[in-house]
Amino acid sequence: MAYLVSDLYLVRDVRVHLRHVRNLLRSLDPAGRSLSYLSLFTRAHQVSHSPPFYILPGCKERRLTPLQPIRDDWKPLQCLRVLNISSWNPPPGNRKLHGDLMYISILTMEERELSITCCTRGFYLNQSNAFNFNPKPAAPKILCHSLVDLLSQLSPSFRKNFAALQKRRVYQHPYECIRAPVQVCTWAAPPGDHSLDCVTSEETDGQVTNRLGLMVTLTFVQIRDWNEELQRSRELPRASLLERRHRDRSIFINSDFVAAAAQGAVSMTEGNVMPLNPGEPPHLHVFVWNNLFFSQGFDMSDHYAPVGGDAAAHAAAMCDLRGVQAYASVDTEGLHTLGTAVVDYRGVRVTAQTVVPGLLEKNLEQIVYGSNDNGKTVFTHPRFLELLGESSKSLRIQPHQVLDHSDSPVELRSAVSTVGIFGSDGRPYILDLLRTFPPDLNFLVSAEAQQEVPAACRSFGFPQRHRHGLASLRPQLVEAFVQHRRNIFWKACENVDSMSDSHFDIRFNPDVCFPGTT
Repeated sequence: MAYLVSDLYLVRDVRVHLRHVRNLLRSLDPAGRSLSYLSLFTRAHQVSHSPPFYILPGCKERRLTPLQPIRDDWKPLQCLRVLNISSWNPPPGNRKLHGDLMYISILTMEERELSITCCTRGFYLNQSNAFNFNPKPAAPKILCHSLVDLLSQLSPSFRKNFAALQKRRVYQHPYECIRAPVQVCTWAAPPGDHSLDCVTSEETDGQVTNRLGLMVTLTFVQIRDWNEELQRSRELPRASLLERRHRDRSIFINSDFVAAAAQGAVSMTEGNVMPLNPGEPPHLHVFVWNNLFFSQGFDMSDHYAPVGGDAAAHAAAMCDLRGVQAYASVDTEGLHTLGTAVVDYRGVRVTAQTVVPGLLEKNLEQIVYGSNDNGKTVFTHPRFLELLGESSKSLRIQPHQVLDHSDSPVELRSAVSTVGIFGSDGRPYILDLLRTFPPDLNFLVSAEAQQEVPAACRSFGFPQRHRHGLASLRPQLVEAFVQHRRNIFWKACENVDSMSDSHFDIRFNPDVCFPGTT
């Protein structure tokens, strides 16, 4: 015969238990839960033939409420007023010998203040209050292995409302209880009543928020090496179907990386992380947090001055992200890109990237491919030419040559601004992929074109220049153009009774406007 024996608690187990109880109490709160599959399913099937007014051109209002659908039949069901970590924490040494792990303070719906001891065997009510510490058990002495069982005996309102809450959860659609793998921004939630809740101050990955709201790293928790995890998952074998499935599951770690990047960007913007260069102006600060490198969308050291300054730096973040996505979709074996995420928060654009091994220690060799000084010095490397030659065909990039500072031709198979570096781990990395796609010439007005405009039009400020010089064609447009040309090519072949398309190839030069392109 098998018996169920209650296991002893540890400090970590108590924290997990409190978080689980908190999630149960707020499971029906639309502002406190993540987007569910049902809300995604419902929103996807609400078909309307006319678009809402707030997405039409010219509308200045951008509503966030539709992003968080609320059920009409939802009514608040409160079981407790306050569930808080007690100020008597941590337990003194003599109480730790008695098994005390933590103290929590609770305010019930009957306005009764409870001070509860979390010990190795469970939870019990003690005799402490806000000003006096008395860890002895209160009468009647009740010890429960679950906090819910203890509160059900101490508060009739909790027992009644919690039972109703659990019953309402049973009748929910199964898809409404499953958390969707979608990153949900808490600041996009609809406004609602805010309540005391110190249980949620403890975050994952060894990051906690202290009582002053500052991010603190727990020294006894190993920080994840995001770059190594991402690169190793991409290096997994992909020959068989089973290997590809295992590799795809491993690459799903990217969702954890995005969540960590969003958390770090928020903390950085709110001033809770110390910058690496505190002597610089705030808009030039860079940060390293949780093995991630953070920079802001401002022009540092006038790098983007020739193409628009801060406006170009702001756009470069998204251009670089699209370039990373393009090379990642091609998935060339042996070619590595950095994990990249772009977060817009409080009007500041933050770019989070994994760190190239050895880059911060400055023990890497110089750049071996591309240029990071607007083409003044250009390098090439046979290894990068080989790897980029495989991906250039899929990305429609034309191999070409550019002239360096000594007017010597240098062969490239990407934009001249794309940088190639060998990390200390021996992997070849490509960075600065903001010019992956060909430039959009409609937004680049040359000096000759400006002179062609009548003087009357120039007096009114025409032609109006774009804010920056990084406007590029979208990959969807490039593919649509290639498909259109392919159809024309096929029709030409039909006229001569030939259906061979083996020689059909269209490429674009991303450096077509670069003065040293040959």
